[in-house]
Amino acid sequence: MSEPAISLSDLGYFYVPDRWVLRHCDMRVARGSVFTLLGPNGRGKTTLLHLLIGALKPCEGGLAVNGRIAFVPQLFETAFDYTVLDMALMGRARKIGLFSQPSRVDEEAALAALDRFGMADYAGRLFGELSGGQRQLVIFARALVAEADILVLDEPTSALDLENQSLVLERIFALTRDHGLTIVMTTHHPHHALAVADDALLMGGQGYYLFGRAREILTEDNLCSLYRAPLKRIVFEHEGSEIETITPILMPARTARLHSDETVEAD
Repeated sequence: MSEPAISLSDLGYFYVPDRWVLRHCDMRVARGSVFTLLGPNGRGKTTLLHLLIGALKPCEGGLAVNGRIAFVPQLFETAFDYTVLDMALMGRARKIGLFSQPSRVDEEAALAALDRFGMADYAGRLFGELSGGQRQLVIFARALVAEADILVLDEPTSALDLENQSLVLERIFALTRDHGLTIVMTTHHPHHALAVADDALLMGGQGYYLFGRAREILTEDNLCSLYRAPLKRIVFEHEGSEIETITPILMPARTARLHSDETVEAD
């Protein structure tokens, strides 16, 4: 068995002594896989990401990261109006040096990476003018330019419309399939995890962790317990293929009002 890209062994972390955010956390992330972290807010997902990228140090246990990491935060803003090409070139920072200018080779590498994500035609555009989905694609291209082995994404589909959510998920899958990258991502959408993830970690807080193959642990019982809300895992046919997804069960206000009216009439 090859060495995992990331491994945690009895990992623990606190901001205030004896008030553990994470404790007794174990997991393994296989190379070239998509790994998702799921759980309600405040259960340690972002803290775990910060531990993975080295922004925080474990208070106990072991953490091993085998490869170069690129991190994409949830909301990516820039202080200046960089062009799309400049944003991609930032991935070459280690190779270019602090006071050097990008070479032709650097620019060609950046343009090639942008082209892989359909963004080469936007190279001269300002990054701030792009849609949320387009910005994510530029950041993915920058990770390729940086020659990262592991890409850590904090809710990569947050604030995106349905079209861009689908686009970003397709590109995440392509990064593992076509480029062999390892992807670690947080999400509040179990159906996204089911669609693209190989493995998953459910984080319920207070030492509750459930790690395993995504298709095996993303069950209705596990997710209802994790989120304290009803969800349904369903299978249907679409364009000749069998599709499996997860959907929350939300009672429309109109339906709830009808039930209320019926109860009043019965009384």
